[in-house]
Amino acid sequence: MRLGIFSDTHANYEALSAVLEAYRRERIDIYYCLGDTVGYGGSPNECADLVRKISKTTILGNHDAAVAGRMDYSYYYEAARHALDAHAAVLSPENAAWLRSLPYREHLTDHGVTLRHGPPVKLEEFEYIFAPEQARECLPMFRELQHLTLIGHSHLCKVFALTPTTVEELPPIDFTLEPGRKYIVSVGSVGQPRDYDNRASYTVYDSEAKRFEFKRIEYDIETAAEKVLRAKLERNFAHRLYIGV
Repeated sequence: MRLGIFSDTHANYEALSAVLEAYRRERIDIYYCLGDTVGYGGSPNECADLVRKISKTTILGNHDAAVAGRMDYSYYYEAARHALDAHAAVLSPENAAWLRSLPYREHLTDHGVTLRHGPPVKLEEFEYIFAPEQARECLPMFRELQHLTLIGHSHLCKVFALTPTTVEELPPIDFTLEPGRKYIVSVGSVGQPRDYDNRASYTVYDSEAKRFEFKRIEYDIETAAEKVLRAKLERNFAHRLYIGV
């Protein structure tokens, strides 16, 4: 089974459209979204409509939770709060109800995969895994982890291989899962990459071959950025699309 897994679209319709078009060449059987369909960008409803249509399961992201009224985001910086408020004000009733219904995680037991927005620990808290030190916090629950845990949230492509006592960071390139190790993989961001590569990020997992693949695709950044500005959101949300940070 070939799984298409993507995350952090952040209301970037142009990036999401490019990713979904690229996926058509990948013989995908099932799509999964790891959250944050909204926030930052200029097309919250259009992106929510697409993700709802294509994804078998969508995981709750922190921006989704904020817009849906499922978390306190008063501590977010002002520009991010403004974007969340703006998206909450324009979302259709159907898309708002959908965000309110999203799960924090999904176990795909038949494929040996768990889907999350953030790390496996602290289910309703959205922490980050940037480095092996943070991945080590998952070692006490090693036996509970499935072979592959897929996360978003950081907007970075990251691979961490775990044994019961060790964590090794691997390069974010295509790899085959090994027996005896468990993996936490951050799939990057469709709509706002932060690794200085401005191309939209998406991934593929072949559950039979145990093969994980990272993909990138160029998209119409100029149109996406212009929509941010027309929505009167923070100008830097448009600028950062060009530089991928």
